[in-house]
Amino acid sequence: MMSLVSAALLTGAGAPPSPAAAPADDPFVWLEDWTGPRAMQWVEAENKATVDAFQKDPRYAGYYKDALAIASAKDRIAMPMLIHGRVYNFWRDADHPQGIWRYTSPADYASDAPHWTTVLDLDALSKAEGKKWVWKGANILDPEERLALLNLSDGGEDAVTLREFDLETGQFVKGGFDIPKSKQNEGWLDQDSILIARDWGEGSMTKSGYPFVVKILKRGEPLAAAKEIYRGEASDQVGTFPMILSDGSGNRAAFLYRGVTFFGNETYLVTDGAVKKLPLPTRSQLQGMVDGQVLIQTSEEWKSGGVTVPSGSLAAVPLAALQSGEVLKPQILFAPNARQSIDGVAATKGHVILSINDNVRGRVQVLTPGTAGWTSKPVALPDNATISIASASDKDDKAYLAVAGFLAPTTLWAMDAADPKPAQVKAMPARFDAAGLVVDQFEATSTDGTKIPYFIVHKKGMTPDGGTPTIMTAYGGFEVPMTPSYAAITGKLWLERGNSFVLANIRGGGEFGPAWHEAGLKTKRQIIYDDFAAVAQDIFARKLSSPKKFGIYGGSNGGLLMGVEFNQHPDLWNGVVIQVPLLDMIRYEQIAAGASWVDEYGSVSVPAEKAFLEKISPYANIRKGVKYPTPYIWTTTKDDRVGPQHARKFAARLKDYGIPYHFYEDTAGGHSGDADIEQGARLQAMQMVYFSQRLEGK
Repeated sequence: MMSLVSAALLTGAGAPPSPAAAPADDPFVWLEDWTGPRAMQWVEAENKATVDAFQKDPRYAGYYKDALAIASAKDRIAMPMLIHGRVYNFWRDADHPQGIWRYTSPADYASDAPHWTTVLDLDALSKAEGKKWVWKGANILDPEERLALLNLSDGGEDAVTLREFDLETGQFVKGGFDIPKSKQNEGWLDQDSILIARDWGEGSMTKSGYPFVVKILKRGEPLAAAKEIYRGEASDQVGTFPMILSDGSGNRAAFLYRGVTFFGNETYLVTDGAVKKLPLPTRSQLQGMVDGQVLIQTSEEWKSGGVTVPSGSLAAVPLAALQSGEVLKPQILFAPNARQSIDGVAATKGHVILSINDNVRGRVQVLTPGTAGWTSKPVALPDNATISIASASDKDDKAYLAVAGFLAPTTLWAMDAADPKPAQVKAMPARFDAAGLVVDQFEATSTDGTKIPYFIVHKKGMTPDGGTPTIMTAYGGFEVPMTPSYAAITGKLWLERGNSFVLANIRGGGEFGPAWHEAGLKTKRQIIYDDFAAVAQDIFARKLSSPKKFGIYGGSNGGLLMGVEFNQHPDLWNGVVIQVPLLDMIRYEQIAAGASWVDEYGSVSVPAEKAFLEKISPYANIRKGVKYPTPYIWTTTKDDRVGPQHARKFAARLKDYGIPYHFYEDTAGGHSGDADIEQGARLQAMQMVYFSQRLEGK
């Protein structure tokens, strides 16, 4: 599930704000009461009806069994995290539904049956402490790499508890950092102090529910004794967060990001408790450091020191220049063409690994600094696949790359960036029968003439008579690309049955860089929805499917996309799954972290933007008397990012208008719906029952 926030903002705190004053014509605002008794009674009744409709279907048991078997298979690839010369991994299976954190040596990891040492068992910890702890990652102290701050969520919320953990002893540190639940982000300043942004009490959180006050907290001090070093503004759309960069040459520096808007930030350098603003583009991100060179990815053109860095590029500037305040003269490491975008950046001890999308296909380069400047070397890896950087370390030049395609199970490749000749070390077994399946890439023409690429996975030699049940997904927002991946459960539960799957690369995403995203910002957003409909119409024109056999699904911002398409083109689909969605775009700024996304969607405080939001808001545009396909709307109570309120209100209005629907709200799992593997399998199985009922027939 795609998120609505960048990786730097994934952890974060507290309950969504209480409902603000509602319009008089909104009869369902009471469902915004996040965990209120009346709202939860309504949820309970709705859940029962949907569980009966899906889980009593004779297909459900088989779908759930297959989905659970795939999610819990012990021969999955244990994705690596390189720490202190070890390979760490967070693992879930049927014996560990909430997961264990464990490690082995790189040599043993490459074997067919690694011997793992468990350092933390979340199932056991949850049982002992009466919580449902969900893993949200670990912040490792550099350079010792022995201490970690674990981010643990109770039930899957973005709000986390921070607890200090000793990787050598496998124990929580007695008397160590133990910081109560909040939306919070932290960085190790040194072994005995951390930079932390969190809820410090009244007046320390933005309207979107993120912290804007950063303090230094020393070991053994209570939170009340933490020293403030920076304060953003309550009016900031996002918040302020610390970040630590280090490299294999011993350079280390602390930075702060102030998210004035979602895409526009100010970057600060922290030195001896003093904070200095840096002359970096507002739409840029620090991506690492190599040999004292700070890596900067831009989403806007950047002119500095006589150099023009194109939008969507990767550049480098010396840390020393940032510290001294001299005019920056960036070195351009990569500048994309019109069909390329940066997918990932990782720094090793002496190199930079860069993964890019080239016409929605993965490519990798190794970039190396030298006395004559930077050089670039392509890396030979399988074609027509998505390639991601699984892990890298600045202690050496070792790295792991993951390669996957629609029909190609994920493989893992080990590589030394100093001599980039990757070798496959892991391969996931096939989870579904792909014999006789093919992948085609076509282009649809949108309403403004732009060509919109899409992939379709289907049976080879399929008769083009419009009779093939087909499901399509997309995201279309926040510069997030959607690329080919091995969706094992979709393959097993859907493709094996002779059906088709479509991935649409619509605007708003990041498939072709910042310009592809910016084409659909705010009041220009209708083009995103036009792109999606154009792909469906192109499929129908090719007779690869037809509206009666066609279903769509998407989550988060993709859930908003589904809601809009449900309203604007009810005749194009016979099934619509709306997952953890935004739907009330008139009040989205008042719900959960909604105020942080004004940069993407616009604000009702701006007349032109309000008029557009009123025009496209799914909740506001349901109409009586229209023949809609029966939708399936699902969300989770623990979602403190988008919030379950949107989904509840949308379903309630459908019910009020006498329009058939299904609604389900899982009580755990947060925005991703992944509190444990059983939950994920249940949600997948229920969704596939819905599509089978709608597109294949009873």
